[in-house]
Amino acid sequence: LLGICLSTKAKVVLPELFSDNMVLQQSTSVKIWGKAKPDANVSIKCSWNKTPVMVRSAKDGSWTARLKTPTGSYQPQNLIISDGEALKVNNILIGEVWMCSGQSNMEITLNGYWNCPIVNANDMIAEAATHKGIRCLTVERNGAATPQDNCKGTWKESNSKNAPGFSATAYYFAMELNKTLNVPVGILVCSWGGSTVEGWLPESVLKGYSDIDLNRIKEPKDEWLKPEIMYNGMLHPIIGYTVKGFLWYQGESNVGRHQTYAARLATMAKLWREEWGEGNIPFYMVEIAPYQYGEGDGGAYLREAQYKASTIIPNSGIVCTNDLVEPYEQYNIHPKDKEHIGKRLCYLALANTYKQEGIEANGPSYKSVEIKDSKAILSFNHAQDGFNRLDGMLGFEVAGADKVFHPATAKMVNNQQIEVTSSEVSAPVAVRYCFRNFQLGNVKNTRDLPLIPFRTDNW
Repeated sequence: LLGICLSTKAKVVLPELFSDNMVLQQSTSVKIWGKAKPDANVSIKCSWNKTPVMVRSAKDGSWTARLKTPTGSYQPQNLIISDGEALKVNNILIGEVWMCSGQSNMEITLNGYWNCPIVNANDMIAEAATHKGIRCLTVERNGAATPQDNCKGTWKESNSKNAPGFSATAYYFAMELNKTLNVPVGILVCSWGGSTVEGWLPESVLKGYSDIDLNRIKEPKDEWLKPEIMYNGMLHPIIGYTVKGFLWYQGESNVGRHQTYAARLATMAKLWREEWGEGNIPFYMVEIAPYQYGEGDGGAYLREAQYKASTIIPNSGIVCTNDLVEPYEQYNIHPKDKEHIGKRLCYLALANTYKQEGIEANGPSYKSVEIKDSKAILSFNHAQDGFNRLDGMLGFEVAGADKVFHPATAKMVNNQQIEVTSSEVSAPVAVRYCFRNFQLGNVKNTRDLPLIPFRTDNW
C-alpha cells in the first residue's frame, strides 16, 4: 500500500522509517535504503553535503546507501532521492538516536493506561513543544510469522498533540539527554506489552530452545506471548537504522523462567548488535519493578537474572527500580514513576557512552559477605562514599542453617560496609535484601541511586 501511494509521485519508495521529521545519528555513516527502478542509478542529495551519493539499484529495484552525517544541530535538513523522478524528505534533524524496546513498561505512553498514570505527564505534555529537538517514531504492533521488510510508523515532532503517544520512559530519557548534550535526540520505540524475550528472537535462534514451541505462532490466542513474531513483524524492518545504542525494559512475562533469561538476553543483545552492524554499541536495561506476582518469589529471581545479564553482556548496564514504587502500587505492574527510570538510563549513557565525567551511573551492588559471630558484614561495589543513611536500613533479612529468613537490623559500619543482625538468628548463614516479589528498601548511595536487590545464598 505504501508503494502504491508513493508511486503516483515518485519511482523511489522509502520505508516509513525514513519519513519527514526523522533524526539521523550524528558524526557517522548512516544507512538508508529503499526501492527504485530496476538497474537504475539512484542519486541521494543531502542538504548538508554538496556532493550527491550515487548507488545503483538491483534487479528488483532495491538499493542501500551510506550517508556521512555532520555533528548534531537544530538546523532542519533534507534529502532528495531520485532515480530520474525525485522524492524529498523534509525537516530532518541530526543528533543522537536510541532504539527503545521491551514490553509494556517501555511501551506505556505519557498518556498512561487505564488506572495507570504517569508521573508529571500533564506537565510534560504541556511543555512538549519547548523540546523542539526531540522526535519519536513508534513502530506499530505487528506480529508476523516470517521476517517483514516494512513496518508502520513515522517520525513525529515533540508537541502537545503528539507527546501523549510517546513512550514515557523513552521520552524522559530523551529529554535528559537533549538537555545535557544540547543536540537533537530521536527515540525509535519498538515494543509490545506482554512480550517475552523469545518474542524478539528469530526462528534460527529459537529452534535451539527445547522449551519453545514454534507452532504457537499459528495459534489464534495470546499473541503477546508468542515467540518470534515481534522480531519478524517489528524489529526486522528497522534493523540497520543507525542508532547509538539500545534501551531494554522487559522481563515481567519471563517471570517463572528465570533460569534461561540471562543467557537468552545475552544472545539477543549479541544478535541485535551483529545485525545492526555498528559494532559493540551500548545495551542498557531496566530491572523489573517490585510487584506481587503471586506465590513464590519469581520476580526476585528474574531481577537476579537481569543483573546477571548485565555482568555478562559487554558494554551494558542496568537501572534499579526498587525505590520507584509506592506501597499502594504492589498490584500495579505499571508503576507511575518513569521519570527517574528515563533519567537513570540517561546517566548510564552519559557516563559510559558519552564519557561525561562526574556523573554517577551505578547504584551499590553486593560484593561479598563475612560472618563474625552473630553478625553478617556486607561489602559493596559503587559505594565508595558510603550510603544515604547510617542506620534504619530497611529491606534486609537473615537466615541461619535452617534457611528460614527473619527481618534484620542493618546499619553502616567501617564507612563502606553494612552490618546485619537478627535476634532470631544467632549464627547467620545468608543475607537477602529486598529479595521478594514486592519488597521496598531504603538504601542508596550518596548520589541517590538505590542498592540493587540481592541474596548471598544460592538456595
